[in-house]
Amino acid sequence: MNYDGFQIKTFEAGRGLWHARIRRADLKPVIIDGVSFPEIEVGFAWSNPDAAITDAKTRIDYLNQRCANVEQIRESAHA
Repeated sequence: MNYDGFQIKTFEAGRGLWHARIRRADLKPVIIDGVSFPEIEVGFAWSNPDAAITDAKTRIDYLNQRCANVEQIRESAHA
């Protein structure tokens, strides 16, 4: 599924232990503190795929907010 510029894929790692991986929809790497990640495994082992997706959406919201804050700081530094 796609959410706010990211692809979310769920997978089961053990019986009833659901996880999610996210990657940018444009397939560019996610950069966190200067480190490049092609995809990120997020969250915990959830009891169902919907819970894993909900957690992934929370992480995506955080990443998007963090990136917006970095851009605002960068723009104000060059003003």
